[in-house]
Amino acid sequence: MSKKILITGGAGFIGSHLALKLAGKGYTVTVLDNLSHQIHGTDGDSFLFRSIKDKVHFIKGDVRERADWLKALQDQAIVVHLAAETGTGQSMYEIEKYIDVNIRGTAILLDLITGKKCSIRKIVLASSRAIYGEGKYRCPDHGDVFPVHRKESDLLKKDFNVKCPVCSRDVDLLSTDEDSKIHPQSIYGITKETQEQLLSVALNSLKIPYSILRYQNVYGPGQSLSNPYTGILSIFSTRIKNNKDLNIFEDGVESRDFIYIDDVTEATQLAIEKKEADYEIFNVGTGMPVSVLEVAQSLKKVFQSNIKIAISGHFRLGDIKHNYADISRIKEKLKFTPKYDFQTGLMKFSSWVDTQKIQADHYDRSIQEMKEKGLYK
Repeated sequence: MSKKILITGGAGFIGSHLALKLAGKGYTVTVLDNLSHQIHGTDGDSFLFRSIKDKVHFIKGDVRERADWLKALQDQAIVVHLAAETGTGQSMYEIEKYIDVNIRGTAILLDLITGKKCSIRKIVLASSRAIYGEGKYRCPDHGDVFPVHRKESDLLKKDFNVKCPVCSRDVDLLSTDEDSKIHPQSIYGITKETQEQLLSVALNSLKIPYSILRYQNVYGPGQSLSNPYTGILSIFSTRIKNNKDLNIFEDGVESRDFIYIDDVTEATQLAIEKKEADYEIFNVGTGMPVSVLEVAQSLKKVFQSNIKIAISGHFRLGDIKHNYADISRIKEKLKFTPKYDFQTGLMKFSSWVDTQKIQADHYDRSIQEMKEKGLYK
């Protein structure tokens, strides 16, 4: 297979790391990115962009523009489609934008390679754990279940537990495998589910191999420290560096599967190169849940901060309680095993944060936006 590869969103957090890794492996890398102000600042001269701009062929463009796709796709063999709007909370009140970028942008890509002579030999799609909603649980009476969204009436009473969809009893958390029920509980999750469906239907018909990677919560050096909408480690780090207290939603025990950026790029390269990845879907995570409270306490400790951590009991509509990945499939088929546990990755991330200029903290503004939309209680 040709080693010409297009990475959409390749100046972003995951994309820039992947671009550098693949360029170092002998790939000819083209990056298509619109240098979103939310990630790269108003001048576009971000840490991430500077890391790649002299090492790849860079095209400033937008996946919503057919002409930009045509320019970027020329003579490419592989596409890694990362370009997307990603914040789950923000997606709940910027619905048109999320659908336009994530769904229409993907539709244009598929339209351009459908029914036409095409050089593309494989597509790798960055999907998300958000498509699972609450994920997989076990009820003492009804076995494995896939709960629906938690009721606002329960959340207002500070009952943040996940309930059985059959009997409404509290249920026990399980790891979520790729065959689990798909029922996203945010607009972002819906767009990722739709991307998956578009890709699988179109590319199965065209007999163009694809891999779908359901990334868990990715973190590491280079993650935007100025974006208040996504990346909990970055959001907390920026607040701590600005000597601001941390507000922990709900009861603090809500958890996620945090995976270090180097492990993500390794899994993505395996999906690009291995035949065993063709027409397959993989969770990309560590298989270990970490609570939000543990994240906050760990960051406070490594930054030697005196800020206060408050468990407020506030909540955002559309948030899930837990979700962590069953990674058996990617271990078996691609021989992928994460190299970084959370504490090791956290130390590498925090060491990088210490080298960066302290960014302005816009978190309170993002919360105010959600309050105004009736999504923060």
